[in-house]
Amino acid sequence: MGAKTGVSDAPRPHNVRNLDPKTVEGFGEEWVAFDQTAMTWSEWQRLFEAYFSIFPFDRLPVQAEGFDLGCGSGRWAVGVAARVAKLHCIDPSEKALGVARARLTHHENVIFHLADTDNIPLSNESQDFGYSLGVLHHIPDTLLAMRKCVVKLKPGAPFLVYLYYAFEQRPAWFRALWSVSDWLRKGVSMLPFSARKSVTTILAATVYWPLARAASLGERIGIDVQHFPLSAYRRSSFYTMRTDALDRFGTRLEKRFTREQIRSIMTASGLENIVFRDEEPFWVACGRKKS
Repeated sequence: MGAKTGVSDAPRPHNVRNLDPKTVEGFGEEWVAFDQTAMTWSEWQRLFEAYFSIFPFDRLPVQAEGFDLGCGSGRWAVGVAARVAKLHCIDPSEKALGVARARLTHHENVIFHLADTDNIPLSNESQDFGYSLGVLHHIPDTLLAMRKCVVKLKPGAPFLVYLYYAFEQRPAWFRALWSVSDWLRKGVSMLPFSARKSVTTILAATVYWPLARAASLGERIGIDVQHFPLSAYRRSSFYTMRTDALDRFGTRLEKRFTREQIRSIMTASGLENIVFRDEEPFWVACGRKKS
C-alpha cells in the first residue's frame, strides 16, 4: 500500500501551517450541505456507539473538561457534551463551526474555537480528555498534529482517535480495487464543490447503495460479507452514503495507516496503554497520556 505515517522527514518551517487550505474549505462546504440533522436518531446512536465504544466515559472526572479537534458539523459533540461538564469544539473552518454552533445551540457547556492544530487555544496539560475522529489523516503532518493535541491533556487523560486504515487485513484484490478508486478521488476532488457533490451523489446511488444492499442481502442468507466492498454501509441510510461518498471522493488530502503505524504515532505523541477497536470502523484507537 505504501501508506505514509505522516512523520516529517525534516522540521516544518515555522511559517507553514500544518493544514491543507483546500481540504479545510471542502469540509466546510460539505458540512453546510450535509449538516447531519437528517440522520435518524437510531443511526446516529449506532455510529456514535461504534466510534466511542472504547472511550472511558465512566472513568472521567465528575467535572470533566475536554476537546473535540476537528468538530465539523458537531455530530459527535452532541453525544459527548451531554456526558461532560465542558467541551471545546475546535475547527479551522468557519463554515463548519457555524453548522456546529447551530447543532449545539442548546448546550451551554460547549465553547467554539476557530483554530487548527498549530494554535489550539487551550493551556497545556489542562484537559481531562480529547478526541479527533476522521480528521488527522487529512492533515499534512499527522504525527505533529497528534502531538499538538496530546500536549493539551493532563497526565493520564484519554485521547480517542480515528484514522483511515490501510486495508492491511484485506485481500490483495480489495486493495487493488481501492487503488483504482483513489485515482478517481484525486480527479473528483479537484472539481468545484457543486460538481463534487453531484458526482459523489451519483456514486452513492450507483456504487454505494447497490453494493451495500447486496452485502445486507448476503448477510441475511448467511454469507460472510466481511470482505464485500462497502459492506460497512449495509445498515446505513442513503443520506449517510451521500455524506461519506462526498467525504471520501471529494477530499484532496487523504492518508491511510496500518494499525501498527497508528500505534507508533500515538506512542511517539506521548500516549500509552493504547487499545484498538477490532471491528469497523477501522482504526479507532484510544490511549492515555503518559504520566
